[in-house]
Amino acid sequence: MKIYNNEIFSNETEGKRYRVLWIDNDYKFTFLIDVEDEHALPIFMKVDGIIEDLVDGELIKVHSNTNLVVGDESISKSSLEKRDKAWNMIKDAVVLEPDIYISDYRGKIIKEIVKKYRVSNDTIYKYLRRYWQAGKSTNGLIPRYMKSGGRGKKKNPKRKMGRPSKFKELQSNVVVDEDMKKTFRIALQKYYFNEKKNSLPFTYKMMIRRFFAQNSYYENDQFIIEVKEKSELPSMDQLRYFLKTEYSDAQKKKSREGQTKFDKSYRELMGSSTFESFGPGSRFQIDATIADVYLVSEYNPDWIIGRPVFYNVIDVFSRLIVGIYVGLEGPSWLGAMMALANTVDNKVDFCKKYDIDITNDEWPSEHLPQLLLADRGEFEGYNAERLVNIFNLHVENAAPFRADWKGIVEKYFDIIQTTAKPFLPGYVEKDFNERGAKDYRLDAKLTIKDFTKVIIREVIYHNNNNYLKNYPRDLEMINDEVEPIPISLWNWGIKNRSGSLIYHTPDTVKLHLLPQKNVSITKKGIRFNGKMHYSCETAIKESWFSKARIKGSWGVKVAYDPRDMTQIYLLKNNSSSYEECYLLEHQEERYKNKSLVDIDYLLEMEEYMAKKNEHPQLESEINLVNKIEDIIKPAAGRTEKQQNHSLSKTQKVKSISDNRAYEKEFNRKREKFVFAKQIPSKTVTESENNSNEINYNRKSIKEILQKSNKEVDYND
Repeated sequence: MKIYNNEIFSNETEGKRYRVLWIDNDYKFTFLIDVEDEHALPIFMKVDGIIEDLVDGELIKVHSNTNLVVGDESISKSSLEKRDKAWNMIKDAVVLEPDIYISDYRGKIIKEIVKKYRVSNDTIYKYLRRYWQAGKSTNGLIPRYMKSGGRGKKKNPKRKMGRPSKFKELQSNVVVDEDMKKTFRIALQKYYFNEKKNSLPFTYKMMIRRFFAQNSYYENDQFIIEVKEKSELPSMDQLRYFLKTEYSDAQKKKSREGQTKFDKSYRELMGSSTFESFGPGSRFQIDATIADVYLVSEYNPDWIIGRPVFYNVIDVFSRLIVGIYVGLEGPSWLGAMMALANTVDNKVDFCKKYDIDITNDEWPSEHLPQLLLADRGEFEGYNAERLVNIFNLHVENAAPFRADWKGIVEKYFDIIQTTAKPFLPGYVEKDFNERGAKDYRLDAKLTIKDFTKVIIREVIYHNNNNYLKNYPRDLEMINDEVEPIPISLWNWGIKNRSGSLIYHTPDTVKLHLLPQKNVSITKKGIRFNGKMHYSCETAIKESWFSKARIKGSWGVKVAYDPRDMTQIYLLKNNSSSYEECYLLEHQEERYKNKSLVDIDYLLEMEEYMAKKNEHPQLESEINLVNKIEDIIKPAAGRTEKQQNHSLSKTQKVKSISDNRAYEKEFNRKREKFVFAKQIPSKTVTESENNSNEINYNRKSIKEILQKSNKEVDYND
């Protein structure tokens, strides 16, 4: 049994939960912290002792969401600033592992921080504790306003905010309301956020010149501007405060330095030598390629859906493939996200979805790394910040025109595809699109699920059997006679160079990486993409659908996995927790276990079929009208001719009940079952002839029934 960084252990007897903060390279010592104690400090433990407690059942590994942290999209700008302020105070201290966990060393480190930033010891201890308890996530430093009133509401000041000036007669009385904020934004955009790098005082002067002039004129051919009184002008401090609170440091840098220079500086910072590939999890590489095979839809094998995107995540140290994604997303953030989420999946459960049985020893990876080397497009900007703030996962983007930086992962695309090539129907050869060449698209036979099965088999082979002839083993590996096979290198690294792998539950990763979407609560269910409907326990308990029928629909946010739309996830408590929503029963057959790609394709095909059928249906409806008229017109003419027009309206309507009773009796005789073998054909013919002779001057039903009663022989 192994333990990993960031894992949670529960002591059910004490009712406490502990998070793993650090494990030494020799896999002998570790530090833990109580994740719920507001006064917790790191605890020193021996790895063997923890493993013994796990085996004995005194400790239990917790594979569920614990202390989830919210994503940046759910955080106010002021909270982000406070987070960044706290992070700047402790960021140089938290990397001093293991010294920061040891009481004597920690005291000296904190003393320097207190002296530098002029804050209290308690403040620094609070920041460190929150950072550690949240799994070394910087978002754990976000102020905890969950129980405070008015959370998320913007202030609407009626008077000037801030400390009063010593010189009241000279101070500004301007209130920074929405109109003033709009003026500030325009001025900053025009004069400050550009590559000229104008100073803020210059921006302030230009703003006053443009927006706060009360008079202008020429004097001696010189254009003169008179500005408003000082009390009517916003102050320089107000503009400075607005800039500080409304714009992040990253936004300011990008706007003034340019995107290219910002990316370059950011990449160099993230590419620190701290993240060398010392052991498993030190560095993963991720990349995507368009697979050389055409696929068909799971719904209809006649629908060719094109070539899939294949994402591959590989551990640089061991060459073990730790995550994959096969689908139609990308290359994009969505596709990369799916592959990254797969790195933390339990691979036994993952393979079982594709009807492949493996043991945990065959594919043991279910962790995030310390550093991820990725392509520029998918992981630039917000996505990189998201991974750092939530998972403490640093991203190193490959430089432009330097694909060789990701040579390891790209090499294995060719290996995997070449092995499967002879067996893949629809495989694209090099002569594709050449004149006279075969159209390989017509050979497509596999679905996305089929092709994923092939890739899984290839991965399992690679991880467990692929001998890496050119792997640069070091002296320690040579002495231990480690075979250069990915699984052997991985297992040796876990034993001898552990500490880099970071454990997060798949639910945690999915919650923060899966795409999110605003959906509607309607009377028919939780509506997704206009056609799909879901329900959940909360919706049933709180009668959401009845309320929607009475008061109208409203919106909620969900996360979803495009690979399998059997369920979606209702985000609750500011995206810090979730609830599973399931397809309604009448839609399960259509959408269960289907990807969003296949569902969208199905809906598009159905829409196309409906449009295609509109014209034939219109023709049929017109011809139906003609056929109905062919029945009605002669029938109406016949009845008109046979009716007694001397009868008054009153006479026609007063006997409806009697007429109905007579007609019912007449229809019963005509509709009764007649068995041909017992009745001569002559009798049937006479009956049919008699039924056609209708006497419209008939006796009343009362007279007919009286006559029938007289003919009854009661002696029979």
